[in-house]
Amino acid sequence: MQTKKQIFIYLSVALVLLFIADIALGSVRISFTQLLEIMMSGRDGSPLAYIVWDIRLPKAIAAIMVGSGLSIAGLLLQSLFRNPLAGPSVLGISSGASLGVATYVMAGGMGVISFGLLSSGGLALFSILGSSLVLMAVMGVSIKVNDTVSLLIVGIMFGSITGSLVSVLQYFSSADLVQHFIIWTFGSLAAITWSELILISVVVLFSSFGTLLLIKPLNAFLLSDEYAKSMGVSVKQTRNSIIVISSLIAGVITAFAGPIVFVGVAVPHLSRNLFITSDHRVLVPAVLLIGAILMLVCDIISQLPGTTMVLPINSVTALFGAPVVIWIILQNRKKS
Repeated sequence: MQTKKQIFIYLSVALVLLFIADIALGSVRISFTQLLEIMMSGRDGSPLAYIVWDIRLPKAIAAIMVGSGLSIAGLLLQSLFRNPLAGPSVLGISSGASLGVATYVMAGGMGVISFGLLSSGGLALFSILGSSLVLMAVMGVSIKVNDTVSLLIVGIMFGSITGSLVSVLQYFSSADLVQHFIIWTFGSLAAITWSELILISVVVLFSSFGTLLLIKPLNAFLLSDEYAKSMGVSVKQTRNSIIVISSLIAGVITAFAGPIVFVGVAVPHLSRNLFITSDHRVLVPAVLLIGAILMLVCDIISQLPGTTMVLPINSVTALFGAPVVIWIILQNRKKS
């Protein structure tokens, strides 16, 4: 247990250092002394203060919230389905959220996008509805399909269906709206405003607290539904709670940051291997920390420090997450 505490301390220190690095690094390098002065003096109207307070600070906080939120959603879905490949992106849940966003952007919201919290709320609502519909559909299929590979294929098929519907919306939309949507699909933390960040933070913090209350049922789910029932766990209520939490997280984060891939699948496995445990009392705080650290690392890399270029965040997360998914498949093949 002492070793686990030490790992948590190391992760916490790494989180703080990476948070500072994410603010300091970029096209304009800001030293630690300058950063400290800016944080102490507040918004004084200088260019560096604007860069820190209005661009890099919200982006760094967004990286923490997005990484932690997607990791929690991935952990919940893997525990619910008892499927190592379950996650918002792999099961098509992020695709459902994308369909909701596409519907809002190209069919419904059109003229009121990105103008304050009201339009942000509308975008998030459509995204949550899309992710919820796909998650409930996948859950319905999972009742009859217990095979991991089959469920993965079902998730991919749902992703294909939602992708087809998005293509139809794009065909009948104007070029400006299509361009707006395509840019959104690349994924970005820099476009998140303070008002949107507040909404994301509230959802992630609320969902994290809700997940802490589900630790006992989640541990029981590791064995079977019957075992969970014998332990006094309400399986139906727990499933509904996981659906609500996962859909909220995937919907809100996808709405504002784009469809971030692989983080929700990779981080729970990294946490299990680092702490060598399946106990959710350890895994829940672990995925929160590791998810935040991973997104900060990806955000720093995407900025290409010292240049004016910025990579899409999705391209960077895929470089980290895809090898983990391949490793999971190979490990399961060895076990079978």
